[in-house]
Amino acid sequence: MAADTISFARGAPSLDIVDVEGLKAAAKRAFENDPAGLTGYGTAIGYPPLRQWIADQHQVEPQNVIVTNGSMQADAFLFDQLVAPGDPVVVERPTYDRTLLGLRQRGADIRPIELEPDGIDVEGVGRLISDGIRPKLAHVIPNFQNPAGYTLSRDKRDGLLALAREHGMTIFEDDPYVAIRFSGDPLPTMLSLDSDDTVVYASSFSKTVCPGIRVGYLVGPADVIAGVQKRATNTYISPNMVAQGIVYEFASSGGMPTAIETVRNALRDRVAALTAALERDLPDAHFVAPEGGYFMWVELPEGVDVDALLAAAGERGVTFVKGTDFLLDGGRNTLRLAYSGVTPKQIDEGISRLAEAYNSLSGTPAAA
Repeated sequence: MAADTISFARGAPSLDIVDVEGLKAAAKRAFENDPAGLTGYGTAIGYPPLRQWIADQHQVEPQNVIVTNGSMQADAFLFDQLVAPGDPVVVERPTYDRTLLGLRQRGADIRPIELEPDGIDVEGVGRLISDGIRPKLAHVIPNFQNPAGYTLSRDKRDGLLALAREHGMTIFEDDPYVAIRFSGDPLPTMLSLDSDDTVVYASSFSKTVCPGIRVGYLVGPADVIAGVQKRATNTYISPNMVAQGIVYEFASSGGMPTAIETVRNALRDRVAALTAALERDLPDAHFVAPEGGYFMWVELPEGVDVDALLAAAGERGVTFVKGTDFLLDGGRNTLRLAYSGVTPKQIDEGISRLAEAYNSLSGTPAAA
């Protein structure tokens, strides 16, 4: 990628909104307060003080929590624990590409259900069950979904929980973006609404602290967490105690709210810039401005070839991720724009370049 390429491809915060000084101070405190805990192997449950802090946040017992090397490691352990070859698994359409990859690798019978601006089509899940399919698991990214940026409504959260209870389906609530809300009202997690052990919840500190910290976690029924713990022990003995100790000091000292507010404010401005730029330069684009998170889903008119658009955009020094990467089929006129790593000025220029690329395909001159 050229040095001057403007990238809408990666869901990571730009360095200017990462609390580097706060992390340096947290690292210093971590090594001063618990050098033995940070430098030893530890155990597969994760750094115990951080495990307790997470348990307190979700109002569960520590045995309901395991801290892992990023939430993707948590996802992999959970899929290994719950999904056997041939098991039907509901996913959103579109969904995170690594979710599709992980389920394919485990031989799951992947059942995509259409994603709507207020979340997965719960009635569609019901119809699937009525047709005789009994999903083992439903993977849902409820807040500011990756790649679409959509949020699951309260009514749909309740409806999905009711289906799960009635039909013995586990909901995998994959929620790394929950804290990154910059407009609208927060919604309760399905974990907090669950009274029947139907939900396993995952989140991460990659989006609130920094991606390089690689700390994620699972919250769920004690027997599920115990099974995941055994897999973790057999995989790596223990996760990264140094990183988890730093996260604990950062979070427990009260640094998290300030860091999150910095990210929220920056992303609010970036979404405003992205929305304005698309409306100005690419009026054919259909999108829903997200209320949080890192991503926006864009649909272009039918007949647009996203492969050709990506190539034309690359020639003009801008890149994104094709919508087809997040789907088992279709979506050739869609793309994901990540706005977290670009400034408002870069967004303006990047969308201008993207519009030039789009117009070069259609033969329409770029907007003046």
